[in-house]
Amino acid sequence: MLTFIAFALTIAGCINWLLIGLLQYDFVAGIFGYQGSVFSRLIYIIVGASAVFLVVKLFLDKGSIHIWGFKKLKAKKEKMALANANIDASEEKRSRHNKDEEKQKERLRESGYHEKTSENDDNFDFDRSIQNNDNRNSLFDEHFDKR
Repeated sequence: MLTFIAFALTIAGCINWLLIGLLQYDFVAGIFGYQGSVFSRLIYIIVGASAVFLVVKLFLDKGSIHIWGFKKLKAKKEKMALANANIDASEEKRSRHNKDEEKQKERLRESGYHEKTSENDDNFDFDRSIQNNDNRNSLFDEHFDKR
């Protein structure tokens, strides 16, 4: 808001100088009586200070002056664009990861690998399976029985 007021005062000062140059008429002096009056000098000081403010703001903002809140809007748009780009990148990464997982599963299926089909596979009891196996003709038993 302060930038807008400074801009408006600077434009008013520029118009006053245009009138002085073209018509030899000082609008501020015409309103307050003459150029040396306290009110005329106060207006000149305010207009000059607003011009200095805009020049300093121009240097601080690296060559751009945002008169009516456009800087905040622009920054907000840039922030939203960056957030959307990050979301798109993460979705693309997730998609690539899912495709890689599918390719890996397809390679495993082609190689003959089978995933566990039941929960009982995890609870397999080797001791009980050996006790239930009464067949002594297995390769392991034959090898040690001959000694």
